[in-house]
Amino acid sequence: MEEVRNHQVILKDYVNGFPKESDMLLKTFATIPLKLPQDSNGILVKNLYLSCDPYLCLLMSKGLVGSFTPGSPITGFGVAKVVESGHSNFKKDDLVWGLTGWEEYTIITTPETLFKIQDTDVPLSYYTGILGMPGMTAYYGFYEICAPKKGEYVFVSAASGAVGQLVGQFAKLTGCYVVGTAGTNEKVELLKTKFGFDEAFNYKEEQDLDAALKRYFPEGIDIYFENVGGKMLEAVLLNMRVNGRISVCGMISQYNLNQEQGVRNLSSIIMKRLLVKGFIIFDNFDLYPNYLEMVIPLIKEEKICYIEDVANGLENAPAALIGLFLGKNVGKQVVFVARE
Repeated sequence: MEEVRNHQVILKDYVNGFPKESDMLLKTFATIPLKLPQDSNGILVKNLYLSCDPYLCLLMSKGLVGSFTPGSPITGFGVAKVVESGHSNFKKDDLVWGLTGWEEYTIITTPETLFKIQDTDVPLSYYTGILGMPGMTAYYGFYEICAPKKGEYVFVSAASGAVGQLVGQFAKLTGCYVVGTAGTNEKVELLKTKFGFDEAFNYKEEQDLDAALKRYFPEGIDIYFENVGGKMLEAVLLNMRVNGRISVCGMISQYNLNQEQGVRNLSSIIMKRLLVKGFIIFDNFDLYPNYLEMVIPLIKEEKICYIEDVANGLENAPAALIGLFLGKNVGKQVVFVARE
């Protein structure tokens, strides 16, 4: 029976406030057998890529549904190869994506939650992003919640990230006018030159977000794809048009605060008859085949652009995750763990 060393990224203890790299630890087991327990219905996988997503930092806090367990590996989305299977739907060497451990090898006890990768003539890392959870998030939040129409005005916050870059391109393909915001001038330029946004601005250089939005949307905003919360949401509410739609995907400015900030201008929801809907994409993976049918041809025909920021090695995963909140990544943050 083959045995290997299994490196893991574990959470040292529950986090109060904003997490740090030092809250995570790279741990090495002496050796583990590359073998499932007897009569197991699970699968043993070799992890190839891991996805860094902002919600992971939320799960480092105590008391939330799905919070991580201190002393155990962090769990998130990733791409993996099946080493051994005790489940009838999977066989050795299958490629899969879904929830896995931040480690080199993982035993997944509920493999029915995984997606088998059928299309392998695109980069496997795409299944952490455009062909995985972030892609589905952009698809559902934009098309299903916002129901866009040609000619509408769309605003995307955190627009250069894994989800935002896709929402902006979906909006352009629909025939909308699109403006995005990001935290560096480099990312602003990327939005306009790579992703095809009509306009973009650096929110850190704007003293008055309300004035900035009025500059880019003199006639108001029809659709806002919300990734940030806080002061940005306050300003957006003032600039929404009647019957506008707000798809609430995330609120990264509020994550891991000891006390979340309140939001003003909520009366705009009433006066402007706004639809404001939050969602968690775990509830909507039944639409994944529909999404693949739409997006894979767009990728192959190069009608959509996707940028990744790849950190090499499991040991660099903690820095990559924390870097999301410091604006260090350009595009989807991925951790490369191993080759097939």
